[in-house]
Amino acid sequence: MTEQRRLAAILVADVAGYSKLMGSDEAGTLAQLEALRKEIIGPQIAKHAGRLFKSVGDGFLIEFASAVQAVSCAKAIQEANGEGRLPLRIGIHVGDVVVQGDDLMGDGVNVAARVEGIADPGGIAITRAVHEQVRDKLVLGFTDKGEIELKNIQRPVQVFVIGGAKVAGQATVLPLPDKPSIAVLPFKNMSGNAEQQYFADRMVEDIITALSRIPSLFVIARNSSFAYKGKSIDIRHVGRELGVRYLMEGSVRKAGSRLRINGQLIEAETGVHLWADSFDSVLEEVFELQDRVTMAVAGAIEPSVTQAEIRRANRKPTENLQAYDWLLRARGEQQLFSRDGFDQAINMARRAIELDPRFAQAYGCLGSCISFRRTLGWMRDEEAETAEGVRLAHMAVQLAPNDPIVLTDAGVAVANLARDQATAIAWFDRLDDVERKSGVVILTSVEMTDQEKNVVVRQLLQLSGAPAALLDRR
Repeated sequence: MTEQRRLAAILVADVAGYSKLMGSDEAGTLAQLEALRKEIIGPQIAKHAGRLFKSVGDGFLIEFASAVQAVSCAKAIQEANGEGRLPLRIGIHVGDVVVQGDDLMGDGVNVAARVEGIADPGGIAITRAVHEQVRDKLVLGFTDKGEIELKNIQRPVQVFVIGGAKVAGQATVLPLPDKPSIAVLPFKNMSGNAEQQYFADRMVEDIITALSRIPSLFVIARNSSFAYKGKSIDIRHVGRELGVRYLMEGSVRKAGSRLRINGQLIEAETGVHLWADSFDSVLEEVFELQDRVTMAVAGAIEPSVTQAEIRRANRKPTENLQAYDWLLRARGEQQLFSRDGFDQAINMARRAIELDPRFAQAYGCLGSCISFRRTLGWMRDEEAETAEGVRLAHMAVQLAPNDPIVLTDAGVAVANLARDQATAIAWFDRLDDVERKSGVVILTSVEMTDQEKNVVVRQLLQLSGAPAALLDRR
């Protein structure tokens, strides 16, 4: 049999929860699968010049000549496969493949199949190789999930998930909220040292959290705004995509103990700059600096916001600035979701606790890192580390029983490490309405079934930035 080797874009798709669906309604599931194949997948493959190699059970293996064709087809399939249909996961990779008659094999296929498992139901996951080819050609929201170790794949693979934006020319326009709405975009690091990016990112996260606690404002959550990190963006498009009236851009310069934040507020619909300012301070007064930035932004878009509200919003997590800096570094490493990143984050969080033994957020960060390591199979002593993670979570909440960051980290840790969802839900329920609505956390009431509680914990893991593959290992 003739064997051909070539570079191709590979799309792998399957139905999420297929076995369970078959167990509950075999005939209905098979009928829906056939309709999905004939009405959506088949026509979209033809439209985007793809070739279907395999359709076994609920799985589909499709080849395309280009990554743009593959991603465009995937988006079209997911958009057409609406509510009430079988939920699909899709993974895409560009790599070397071997064609043998009607069969497609090779590393390209294997990677695409593993990446598909990372996607959420209804979602699309792509590798870095795909992202590099489509990022400037398709108007989509990409979230970088970092390098992930995939089963039976020799090296970690950098994975991106595609957000809810439509393919270019079909962008979703979200309705504007009734109250003033804002997204704070990632700040540029102007320190001349790439290692200081963690500090710039955390400044933004703290400003987002503070603004989110002001009842008269609607603030887009961190994960949504950070999808634009490092990208050349069109302000009007981002405003429409996120459904906000205002966008804040800025930069951070940290030189020794000196700090400078430059910020500008832009009206998304017109692109007009409404306000711009520079804020200088010293590291020892970083929390007061955050107060000033938050007050300036809030006052520019909602003059009725009082200074007292800002002070309440910016809760000082620690008096020890060195401990705070170590926590910022730990959060930066944690966001990498890599084995080394979690090792580094754990060491940094421990250092923060050494400097301030009552630093609740550091305990919460350490507990959540241990939780993620267990889920990813990276623990060295599972019994000891599990016990430590649960203890740290309880310690964090004991020190700061109403801190939303602590409650979220600790709740995820006890739910994942101890399977103690009752405690996790009780902690989540302490969060007030403002924080529920702002996107700081995802919350439901305690009147839930066990299945619903599992969904809550999954959502909280997802909100914290965990790769989708992590969620399916719980």
